Amino acid sequence: MTDPFALTEDQLAIQDMARRFTADAITPHAAQWDEKHLFPRETLRAAAQLGFGGIYVSEESGGIGLGRLEAALIMEAMAYGCPSTSAFISIHNMASWMIDRFGSDALKARYLPALVPMDMMASYCLTEPGSGSDAAALKTRAVRDGDHYVVNGSKQFISGGGENQVYVTMVRTGEDGAKGISCLVIEKDMPGVSFGAQERKLGWHSQPTAQLILEDARVPVENLLGAEGDGFKIAMIGIDGGRLNIGACSLGGAQRALDEAVAYTRERKQFGKAIADFQNTQFKLAEMAAELEAARALLYLAASKVTNEAPDKTRFAAMAKMIATETGSRVVDRALQLHGGYGYLMDYPIERIWRDLRVHSILEGTNEIMRLIVGRDLLRD
Repeated sequence: MTDPFALTEDQLAIQDMARRFTADAITPHAAQWDEKHLFPRETLRAAAQLGFGGIYVSEESGGIGLGRLEAALIMEAMAYGCPSTSAFISIHNMASWMIDRFGSDALKARYLPALVPMDMMASYCLTEPGSGSDAAALKTRAVRDGDHYVVNGSKQFISGGGENQVYVTMVRTGEDGAKGISCLVIEKDMPGVSFGAQERKLGWHSQPTAQLILEDARVPVENLLGAEGDGFKIAMIGIDGGRLNIGACSLGGAQRALDEAVAYTRERKQFGKAIADFQNTQFKLAEMAAELEAARALLYLAASKVTNEAPDKTRFAAMAKMIATETGSRVVDRALQLHGGYGYLMDYPIERIWRDLRVHSILEGTNEIMRLIVGRDLLRD
């Protein structure tokens, strides 16, 4: 950004490219993906051909080496067509970046040439059946056995579970608490790796979600990211960007809902005139637009802080995620109300967006945890 209010020419070009790709390859198919629970692998790989499989993976590792604001622009643009598909690409990017940032040269050489074009796809595995918000209490344990770790435990709600080939997984190698957590790159076909049944979800139907099950899984020691005990730090650094991206997905879905509401209220007539002509409708649309722009401004600011490693980057990422996801859901809910009974039908995109955005206040850290992060950081100052 050249100033707090303007995107650069390069950023505008990236945004335009993502919007054009979405209009051509995502928006026309999103309803079918949702209704039939289709995982659009080829569309994902087509996105990767534009560089969207390694958005902030370094150029040295084959990525396009962009910042977090550029990533947010891409996620927002793709979520306009399908928040679920955009969120899947976000998670893949987060996991791939973690390998690039914290992996050895050998590990990067092994995985990134296939991850960047999305020939292989990656999942981020932190949550467990018994530890969600209290992530540092995770129980999955990895015990050193020669040149391997033997891993036992399970990971819950894994996007790409059972379909993706690579799982960046937080495990316990030491003491209780955050300091005993390490990060391993686990492959789908390693001995002892299996998956639960596909989850039956309210939304996010275009991506698979399943439990990752590890039963005496043998993972090479060389698949360790960073050092033993670095896992929680790595997870939290990675999730700052994930929070920005999921907030951006909410913005994109909400913008689509607002645009649909504007078009619908212009066409829909009641009491002899378009419902857009009623002042009550105009007030609602105005509030939706204003709240969306305010959330977008905060998210773009937070993205710039994360890119620049600002001292308050985590606080701003948490605030942006909280505000963008809650604003997005409110905007979509109002758009559905403006559609009346038609908004409840699958013939219109509003109900799908409403379902997809609902989980954004839960994943990447619940919004209650976002409030804790912000409050504690303010009091620490």
